[in-house]
Amino acid sequence: MTAQQRDVIQSFRRGSRIIEAGQTIIQEHRPSPHLFTVYSGWAFRFKTLSDGRRQILSFLVAGDFLGLQDEFADGHTHGVEAASEVSLCVFDRDDLWEMFQAQPRLGYDITWLAAREEKLVDDNLVTAGRRTATERVAMLLMHLYRRASRVGLEHEGWVEFPFQQQHIADALGLSLVHTNKTLRRLHDMGLHRIDRGWLRILDPQALETLGDYFERPMRPTPLI
Repeated sequence: MTAQQRDVIQSFRRGSRIIEAGQTIIQEHRPSPHLFTVYSGWAFRFKTLSDGRRQILSFLVAGDFLGLQDEFADGHTHGVEAASEVSLCVFDRDDLWEMFQAQPRLGYDITWLAAREEKLVDDNLVTAGRRTATERVAMLLMHLYRRASRVGLEHEGWVEFPFQQQHIADALGLSLVHTNKTLRRLHDMGLHRIDRGWLRILDPQALETLGDYFERPMRPTPLI
């Protein structure tokens, strides 16, 4: 990022915000006047059915850009909740077009981030539609571990993992009982360990093979 790009982003920045774990960043049925970049922490996008059942659409980590979907939707598409303490950079939604005009390269970067988010949702659809329960959980553990590692959150083989079994069930379309049994089976196979909010992959090759996990190398993620 050039000094000029940093100055442009800084000129549109409207401050920062700290959100505690379990609190809402974007409400599901209310328009948000802001867009956000995640500085640190974990969050997730979700939709809730009328009977209270929740589907987690994607997980969010440092560098992810939030709220763009509502800019192009007829209604409010999703909510966003913090899974751990989350630090955010805040932008006014009304400034988005002016930002594109002032710095077209940033416009391209935002488009790239949106396309990557669409790819992640595509991968989740394949997981929910075609993978078995064991494959789903294996895929998700590898996916979250790789995403955390990619942004420098790995520490001596461990990454922060603030998710409960209910989060995993809501992301994969499984019952809580089935999720518990599957996680225990993978643990007993010696593939992973979850300990007090941290995740370690003990046999990444075996877990990748089991989950049919494949991720192409990606260029460095643009930061907004």
